[in-house]
Amino acid sequence: MSMVHAQKNLFFRKLLAHGFLWLFLGIILFPFFVTLSISFREGNFVTGSLIPSSPTLEHWYLAFGLEYVRPDGEIIEPPFPVLLWLWNSVKIAFIASFGVLCMAATAAYAFSRLRFRGKTALLDTMLVVQMFPAALAIVALYALFDSLGDVLPILGIDSHWSLILVYLSGVAMHIWTIKGYFDSIDPALDKAAAIDGASHFQTFKWIFLPLATPILAVIFVLAFIGAIGDYPLASIMLRAEENLTLAVGSRQYLMDNRYMWGDFAAAAILSGAPITLLFLFAQRFLVSGLSAGGVKG
Repeated sequence: MSMVHAQKNLFFRKLLAHGFLWLFLGIILFPFFVTLSISFREGNFVTGSLIPSSPTLEHWYLAFGLEYVRPDGEIIEPPFPVLLWLWNSVKIAFIASFGVLCMAATAAYAFSRLRFRGKTALLDTMLVVQMFPAALAIVALYALFDSLGDVLPILGIDSHWSLILVYLSGVAMHIWTIKGYFDSIDPALDKAAAIDGASHFQTFKWIFLPLATPILAVIFVLAFIGAIGDYPLASIMLRAEENLTLAVGSRQYLMDNRYMWGDFAAAAILSGAPITLLFLFAQRFLVSGLSAGGVKG
């Protein structure tokens, strides 16, 4: 009798847990469904029913850079180059993330396995500096790259390379994370490689990098998300319309007292496509990598 009672309690607990998870998931996804609904509504209105009464693909046509012919014969031209902005975002985020990954991995190996003077002080300094948000340095970054552009135009204002260089400066926390992962690797592997005549670079390349694939995938994904979704830094570094990222360019839909909410909603959903594809590609590494780097071996 007690066993039946325990099974019933277990069933109700599972039911309650699943119900709570579905409710939590619904709350999280509700803003996405609202945005999706706005992208299919007629006109550019933010208010309306969650399920459009007369759905239209006008906003999606314009987001993909295609002309849209309305039922009355009016031809609507795309107001902004959304796909170009999306390409700029992906390009900048990919290059910056790859650069952050290379710098963080090599620096983390040096801090984890090499001995040199001032290592602890340098690590602590990087941690303290990284506590301050990058937005606090906007004025200094603008003045720096504005002056640098007079000498090297490729690193001046309104250059993708200058924005990439700014994103590379956020490498300190990633160094700490990868270093924690490297510290958990058995030092016996280093000694075995040294006995076989391997240099530090060969040990790093053939032993540490294969073992650190999960945490490297996590660092790349986090850096990519941070770069592709950044607005404050990109908004002061980029000016020309053809150079804007999607996060900055989408602001053009909500200016000059002309709020194009439908077009903005379609562009906003489109901006999530690169992150979704990246997660699908790297998901097999993320489960083991997200919990790595926090345990010191």
